[in-house]
Amino acid sequence: MGLQPLEFSDCYLDSPWFRERIRAHEAELEKTNKFIKELLKDGKNLIAATKSLSVAQRKFAHSLRDFKFEFIGDAETDDERCIDASLREFSNFLRNLEEQREIMALSVTETLIKPLEKFRKEKLGAVKEEKKKFDKETEKNYSLLDKHLNLSAKKKDAHLQEADIQVEQNRKHFYELSLEYVCKLQEIQERKKFEFVEPMLSFFQGMFTFYHQGHELAKDFNHYKMELQINIQNTRNRFEGTRSEVEDLMNKIRQNPKEHKRASQFAVEGYLYVQEKRPAPFGSSWVKHYCMYRKAAKKFTMIPFEHRSGGKIGDGEVFSLKECTKRHTDSIDRRFCFDVEAADRPGIPLTMQAFSEEERKLWMEALGGKEALLPSLNRANLRREGGAQLDKIGFTILRKCIRAVETRGINDQGLYRVVGVSSKVQRLLSVLMDAKTCNEVDLENSLDWEVKTITSALKQYLRSLPEPLMTYDLHGEFIIPAKCGSPESRVNAIHFLVHRLPEKNKEMLDILVKHLTNVSNHAKQNLMTVANLGVVFGPTLMRPQEETVAAIMDLKFQNIVVEILIENHEKIFRTMPDATLPEPVSMSTSPPNAPPRQSKRQGQRNKRPVAVYNLCLELEDADNPSPPKEDTPTGSLDSLSSHSPTPAILSSSPGPEKNHLLTDGGDLVDWASNHIVSRKARAVYPCEAEHSSELSFEIGAVFEDVQTSREPGWLEGTLNGKRGLIPQNYVKLL
Repeated sequence: MGLQPLEFSDCYLDSPWFRERIRAHEAELEKTNKFIKELLKDGKNLIAATKSLSVAQRKFAHSLRDFKFEFIGDAETDDERCIDASLREFSNFLRNLEEQREIMALSVTETLIKPLEKFRKEKLGAVKEEKKKFDKETEKNYSLLDKHLNLSAKKKDAHLQEADIQVEQNRKHFYELSLEYVCKLQEIQERKKFEFVEPMLSFFQGMFTFYHQGHELAKDFNHYKMELQINIQNTRNRFEGTRSEVEDLMNKIRQNPKEHKRASQFAVEGYLYVQEKRPAPFGSSWVKHYCMYRKAAKKFTMIPFEHRSGGKIGDGEVFSLKECTKRHTDSIDRRFCFDVEAADRPGIPLTMQAFSEEERKLWMEALGGKEALLPSLNRANLRREGGAQLDKIGFTILRKCIRAVETRGINDQGLYRVVGVSSKVQRLLSVLMDAKTCNEVDLENSLDWEVKTITSALKQYLRSLPEPLMTYDLHGEFIIPAKCGSPESRVNAIHFLVHRLPEKNKEMLDILVKHLTNVSNHAKQNLMTVANLGVVFGPTLMRPQEETVAAIMDLKFQNIVVEILIENHEKIFRTMPDATLPEPVSMSTSPPNAPPRQSKRQGQRNKRPVAVYNLCLELEDADNPSPPKEDTPTGSLDSLSSHSPTPAILSSSPGPEKNHLLTDGGDLVDWASNHIVSRKARAVYPCEAEHSSELSFEIGAVFEDVQTSREPGWLEGTLNGKRGLIPQNYVKLL
């Protein structure tokens, strides 16, 4: 059993058990702090030792480079010349190795030491300061309460009332501080999982990259070593009949690393709060916009802007003004309001609020406003103001949006993660939820609605249902298999639970998940992997009936449930559950512990392919491990990169191995065959050289005389007159 969640409601009770849970969280943080402190000490010692070794190695390399063999006579043999040059080659190999070691040492400082020091001082330190405040306020609160309760009842009423007020104010302050402290405690417990482990991952990545560079240097050295051994043997044989004397000379060397304002003329401009209506039960929100009106053209411009969130400007909207009407307080529970109606959206007014009555008059005058009639009930809008339902119109909305997305935007990057402008999304949803206008909207062919507006409207519709699509009743039972069991048992359990959903819920879920499966199949283009879709649709399709801290901690498991639905759509929705299998674990049963789920989504994390020589730390596909290739020798480069993520230019069909590249013409080229004639290639990713033998280039660069290299995973080519190595998975042959 891990640490128990700290419920905010317990702050007001402040029970002994609540205090015990707080102490458990504090003890865990103190243990983490001590561990990080000791780890930092060891890490700094490691860096110091690495630097000392590097200094000694460099000194040795300098000595080798400056040493020169003297020959007897007036000429050297070819073997002697090669032997004479060998020390310089040895020096170069060592210097190249030490350059990589220096990068590794710097990487340890930047990726491990500094992030951990920052986390310990800023994050853990901030919680420590909050603990001091909390302990101090606890002492003050209960001391004051004891003193207050000891007051004599015979004191004057005025004195007692003043004491009561003081105690109540102090208790309120204590509760607020308690809430903040509990929030920070739980936040740091969750934050440390990634802020601690991520620097460690970077540290090992850097270390393994260094060793891999050493492996690459050793392969280069092996070819040179074989030739040098022949030179040495020939010289040794000559030495038998010749006595020579050698003198050397050595020396050492050192190395050295905005804002403009656009003026415009408007009849009136300034900030207004704009009401953004949402389907029940979400009500409405008021968003501050900077609004401008050009009277001659009757163009109204509104741009969302919030000073408190860093001053980020949202997507602006421009429309032609039809009319402006003053709102009475009888029709809205806010002052200084008026309605603005756009010419292209009759009957759908925007309600705006000025900062004062004087400002409202200025806006009304500039916009040609008029007094409103007394409000009357508009029966046609009842459905728009009501909540979404699982009815015929609901299914129509779903199918219309899906068809539009698959027709117009299936390859859009960030599909479903990029959100639309709130006011536009609300207008589209209002039109779709109106029985009179729903069938008239053509989302597939009309460019009036952006794809991000359509996807946001679809998500908003699903969130607006009276209960989530996967129901409150089954919420807990869906969560259980995501927390425990083998991958197969999880799929079986969720398969069973889906078929317990009400028929309409299951039908709509089937339509949606089939669409999400299609979206994930285009992940190379839209970057929406199964994992990304789980993040988006987990909270949309599932949510608990009661919001607590413990329930919020289950969000990640909701995402896993959606991932399982997408990855196993055909089985779950096209077949009946196996009646011979046991039913899923119920809410009352404590599930056994199980290893975390690993799925195919792990191979889709990186947008940009990693150069072949860099060590890839992607996990092996636990559900479908790839057998090792028999023709790959132990210790070769292929064995290091066999589980690297497949870049977009590689063939995704099951036939070709990873050494095949798809050209512009659709031909598969076998890189392992070493039978490629010279040809041109174009860069599909930018690359910065990490070694003098490599080429740096931008997207679109065209290489001449491209040939396979003896380095696995690399090509040789010429760019701007310079010849060098090119990562094969960064280019496409022409």
